[in-house]
Amino acid sequence: MPGYFREIAVRVFAKEIRDSAVVYREEGDQYAPQYVMTPTGARINRVLIAGTLTENENIGTDSEYYRARISDPTGTFMVYAGQYQAEAMRFLSEVETPAFVAVVGKVNAFKADDGNILVSIRPEHIQKIDEKDRNLWVFETAQKTHERITEIETDSEKSAELLKHYHPDFAGYRKMMAEALETIQ
Repeated sequence: MPGYFREIAVRVFAKEIRDSAVVYREEGDQYAPQYVMTPTGARINRVLIAGTLTENENIGTDSEYYRARISDPTGTFMVYAGQYQAEAMRFLSEVETPAFVAVVGKVNAFKADDGNILVSIRPEHIQKIDEKDRNLWVFETAQKTHERITEIETDSEKSAELLKHYHPDFAGYRKMMAEALETIQ
């Protein structure tokens, strides 16, 4: 029953979001949920990210509109909050940087003039966390990424679908996960 449940928030590293180039809607309706397929096969509408809020700025001209950068061990997420994300906007207007934060939000992807896909996050919920929680997120995100890679490598149907769009460097993603895990040792 579409519209009666929320999509599960997927844990994904910033590098994987940055490497994503497939955006689609399952229905032809312009209001149907937008999904991003990542190079490890994650199907993302909603994400759970955590990291260090390194920058937040009101970039609005007529009304408040905040842009924030949240860094994990693999790169940076861009988060944008305006009047329709009032709770997140209020949080961003008050929080001091740097701070560890966790965000649940919807992915927003668009094609830039150069043809690249740019993915940002519209926060539904954002809160301060401690270093222990951020480290747990890194560990669990590495675990989920490993599970996706293993599934693609062992499921020929999923692999065939992914290979229509990507030529993923799984060794590179494994190295990324190892390096991310080293930051929490």
